[in-house]
Parts: sequence; structure tokens; C-alpha cells
Amino acid sequence: MRERRGETGRVTILDIARATGVSKSSVSRFLDDRSPSNSETARLVRRVATELGYVRDASAANLRRGSTGTIGVIVPRLTDTVMAMLYESLARAAGRADRFTIVATSNDEPAANQRAAEMLLARGVDGLVLATTRTGDGLADKLSAQGVRFVLALRTDGVHPSSVGDDALGGYLAARHLIDLGHQRIGVIAGPADTSSAVSRVEGYRRAMEEAGLVVQPEWIVPSTFGLDAGHLAARELMTLASPPTAIFAINDNTAMGALSALAQLGVSVPGDISVVGYNDIPIVSHLPTPLTTVRTPFDQIAAAAVNLLLDGEDPAEPIIRTAPTLIPRQSTRRL
Repeated sequence: MRERRGETGRVTILDIARATGVSKSSVSRFLDDRSPSNSETARLVRRVATELGYVRDASAANLRRGSTGTIGVIVPRLTDTVMAMLYESLARAAGRADRFTIVATSNDEPAANQRAAEMLLARGVDGLVLATTRTGDGLADKLSAQGVRFVLALRTDGVHPSSVGDDALGGYLAARHLIDLGHQRIGVIAGPADTSSAVSRVEGYRRAMEEAGLVVQPEWIVPSTFGLDAGHLAARELMTLASPPTAIFAINDNTAMGALSALAQLGVSVPGDISVVGYNDIPIVSHLPTPLTTVRTPFDQIAAAAVNLLLDGEDPAEPIIRTAPTLIPRQSTRRL
């Protein structure tokens, strides 16, 4: 006897129920990968489903559960290699949890962050990963008050669930490396003062300098954005000092590359005249004419912890997970 199909011609759970004599609800349960059963009836249902060519409708299953199986991710911009690497790591981690990711960009502007969050939530995402947190932007507090499930990544406000690198340790490792090479005048391209990653990296630098008995001069620390041009301008400013630094710690690899460009224009040799350390270890920096010493951010571990925090469903005992970075010495630093 030919089996009846749903109106669309697609095999449905009802078709399988009719063919096996098993209730529709039991068929649904036996075909749900989250509720495996090896009973004789379950094996029969799965065999008949295969024979009839049944294909599970994930969107319908998610709708029944009140879930879309998607995670919304907000990043400043995907032209920033750091954010692109984080997003790829998040997509892999979400995939391992049978979830799909959707990304929105905000150009690192608070109002745009809010709009991006609203648009993603309107599309029914199960939760948000925010890589855009800045001091005082208020978005995390609003989402928390609305009962939205979210986690912060790479940056933290120190309050809400977050998965970040141990940026203070990374800044310490960068400065300690330069101190161990004999440098005492170490300039810093410091990044924005309203992002936890930049602030913590500078704090780590200060701790290493203090441990070594070195007094940090205010003019050694130059605020910047995270971009190439900012690194270029900051390096030129450092080199105009009466006693220029013998080494520069740049808060990320983009600013470090901007610094390398400025130093080359000024005729300053790296590492002959000055050593430079970056942060993140984006792929290009190991292929520069002078490969860059940098601190490697553990993107995959940060992303995995972020997805776990988001999907756990419970408020974590420790809201901030910090994953240790690694110093990667290359040719842009040498003993003074």
C-alpha cells in the first residue's frame, strides 16, 4: 500500500505514525536526537522514517521548543581581523552545540549596538554574544533588565557574564619580555580608555614595570583607537620625546603595524633601534618583513566558553571567565 504524504509531498511525522501505528507524539520523541532511545519501537520508527525518506524539519522543531537554534553576535566591524577571528571561533563553537550564528556589525557605536541587538532579537535569536562593550554604554544592563540571555566576549563590564582573554596577564607578559631584554623606557600605544581589554593590558604593563622598579612616565602612555592610523600617530608622538623609548608595546597588532610604518618613515630600525610588541597574533604579523613579537589571544577557548555560558541557562557562579594568552617572540624585539 502506498503511504500517504503531507500536502507538500514531504514525509511528515504523521505519515510515520500511520505507517508504524505509533502515536504522533511518540514518533516525534523517538526522532528527536536530544532524547535518544534504543527500544524496539524506537528502532522501528527510525527504520520506517529512513525508508520513507523523512527529513527532520529543524525550524519546526525549534518553533515547538520556543527556540530558533540561532545565536546573534554583535561585533564592531568584520574588517577588523580580530573580530573576524572571534566570529569564526564563535561560529565553530556554536556549530558544535548544534547552533547557527548570525552576525551584525555596529561600527563600535553605542546607538548602533542597541539597534543591532533589537534587530537580532526581533529575528528570534536564542541569545546574544556582544563583542562591543564599552564602559558606560548601558546595553548589557538593558538586556539584563529585559531578561535577554547574553554574554560578553573579548571585552567585559566586570558585572555580566563574560568570556575574555586575561588581558592584564597579556600586558604583563609583553612588558616583562621587554624588561628581560634590558629595556627600561617602554612606551605604550594604549588603545581606548573605555574598553576593558585595553585598560587591562595597560594595567599589566604597569604591574611589570613596578615589579622591576621602573617608574612609568606619563608621556610614555599614548591613548589611541585600535586602528592602523592611530598606531602610526602614537608612534610618531613617542619618538618626539626628549628621551624616546627604546621599546614600544602596542595594545593590538593593528596599532603595532601602524607603529612599524611610522618608524620606517622616520628611519628608525626595528629591532636595531627600537623593539616593538603587539597583541592578538593576527595571521599577517608573522609574515611581515620583520615578523612581529606579539601576545596570542586564545580566540577558540574564549569563544567556546562564551557559547557555554550562553547556553548553560543558569547564572554562573563566576560571571567572568578569563583565558590565559601566550607571548610569541619573533624578530621585532631584541636585547638592548
